[in-house]
Amino acid sequence: MSVEYSGTGDPARSLALLWRTREKTSRKGGDLSVERIVRAAIEVADTEGLAALSMRRVAERLAVGTMSLYTHVPGKGELLDVMLDTVYGETTRPPDVGGGWRGRLEQIARENWALYLRHPWLLQVATTRPPLGPNVTAKYEYELRAVEGVGLTDLEMDAVITLVDGYVHGAVRGAVEAAQAAQRTGMTDEQWWRAHAPYLEKVMDPQRFPTAARVGSAAGQEYQGPSDPARAFEFGLARILDGVAVLIGERQGGAGPTGA
Repeated sequence: MSVEYSGTGDPARSLALLWRTREKTSRKGGDLSVERIVRAAIEVADTEGLAALSMRRVAERLAVGTMSLYTHVPGKGELLDVMLDTVYGETTRPPDVGGGWRGRLEQIARENWALYLRHPWLLQVATTRPPLGPNVTAKYEYELRAVEGVGLTDLEMDAVITLVDGYVHGAVRGAVEAAQAAQRTGMTDEQWWRAHAPYLEKVMDPQRFPTAARVGSAAGQEYQGPSDPARAFEFGLARILDGVAVLIGERQGGAGPTGA
């Protein structure tokens, strides 16, 4: 699987594009604009995969000449940055979700989980140098406020958000791969499991693999498949937040885990 990198475009042109400080509109090609180009690019990535994304492919989707895109978007690097910033703007940010900091972090994690499922190509973009656009900034601001005023230092607040976002990024991969496997093979996980389980029972020696046989059998019966990514995500998220609760309890003077 190929990986793209955000932040590879020219800094001045990328920031101008992200913040729309030099928007141009052409009457040619049906009022072509940055917004139309970016939406078309996202559609290509969503339906055909990130490997299919190119300026030429986006132009074909818009039924315009490839060179007309360059009037609005300098190149693929800058386009990818704006695509990322645009989809990050999809996450909902309710002012109060209840449950204190823990409830807020749960909501953030689940929103990010849903975002990756809508746009699986996000998993193929390395964002160690994130696009510094308005939606990325607003998302970061909102997520930081989830742990504002709970006793953490600024660096610890940043680290907690990085921890939660990083966990979601890793955990959602299994769900995306399961969905893609079902789509490409025409067989659900349950159907796959039912086809393989009888043969596995014949070759799995409980004397040789006692723990694997017992646990694997219990998991297979429960999940009716090789795994349950959504359940694993919720389990892992709870354990991550348990650890954050310990840290917050320590910072609040040893008061113990708290969700306030």
